Amino acid sequence: MSIETVHVELGERSYDVRIGQGLLSRAGEEIVALAGKRRVAILTDETVARLHLPALQETLAAQGINARALALPAGEGTKCWAELGRAVEWLLEQRIERKDLVIALGGGVIGDLAGFAAAILRRGVRFVQIPTTLLAQVDSSVGGKTGINSPQGKNLIGAFHQPALVLADIDVLTTLALRDFRAGYGEVAKYGLLGDETFFEWLEANAAELISDPALRQRAVRHSIEMKAGIVQRDETEQGERALLNLGHTFGHALEAATGYSDRLLHGEGVAVGCTLAFALSAKLGLCSQETPSRVAAHFTAMGLPAHLRDIPGDLADDEALIGLMAQDKKVQDGKLRFVLARGIGQAFVTDEVDPAMLRQVLAESR
Repeated sequence: MSIETVHVELGERSYDVRIGQGLLSRAGEEIVALAGKRRVAILTDETVARLHLPALQETLAAQGINARALALPAGEGTKCWAELGRAVEWLLEQRIERKDLVIALGGGVIGDLAGFAAAILRRGVRFVQIPTTLLAQVDSSVGGKTGINSPQGKNLIGAFHQPALVLADIDVLTTLALRDFRAGYGEVAKYGLLGDETFFEWLEANAAELISDPALRQRAVRHSIEMKAGIVQRDETEQGERALLNLGHTFGHALEAATGYSDRLLHGEGVAVGCTLAFALSAKLGLCSQETPSRVAAHFTAMGLPAHLRDIPGDLADDEALIGLMAQDKKVQDGKLRFVLARGIGQAFVTDEVDPAMLRQVLAESR
């Protein structure tokens, strides 16, 4: 398979997303073309460092770039003030300047934190995303959203800071644990659910083979990135259409906060439950057919993902506590909860007109 390119057109902040096999081993060629022999620093996590850091440093060295690396702890808990401060101070120690380059090598946690560190370091330095998880490749590495979590909610502290380049190597996905791959798939399915019923139908027919078939994997990743790039180009800072990308996230982020940003519920698992709840709420409000939520839930279940609150292990906060966590969501405006709902698969829209009684009923029925 050839390496494919999706261009994200944002004027002077435009960049390419490169997608294909073997991109990690040729990252040096891609990056030297972008940065020349400028100073390069890599932020990664301890798990990814063991798997992929030597290969990245070797390909950079082959281009005359001696890149130092800092490996942070793996896991959602790393998206915090303490680890952000550690990363920024380390980058300053490496004397990274505005024209130098920070590389984010890892999943969504590292991409979000490294991007935020690059955004605030010297008021903005360039960075490259090398996403190593399916979730990061199809979602968080593209679009320039960076940030960390707060006990008050997920991603409440951050900045828009577009990468200079994204390298999505399809091969590195084979090193993912099955649960992590499935969690990333939650974001893939989201694209079909929010705006492309034909893509969702293709996923229903082919998703089970994505893990073993690199060609199918690349097609799913490319299509997801194309959809996200199109939306980001039209609405970079989420003033309108980009909010559709949050399908399932108002619920999902609340569930992540309720489970302490722990391994009890991975982000993509929260998105899967959240998407099912969003369609259940849509059906309850008479916006889509009563059969649609069952179709969505059945697909996530077939892919080994949780689809209901009862699928989340351990005790869960009550409905009022979950609604309280939703009220801290970034999309809240004038104190009103905003949801991404749907008139059918591929027909999502944003609304703040949701009957609280209906919301409580949907949560109760999911337990």
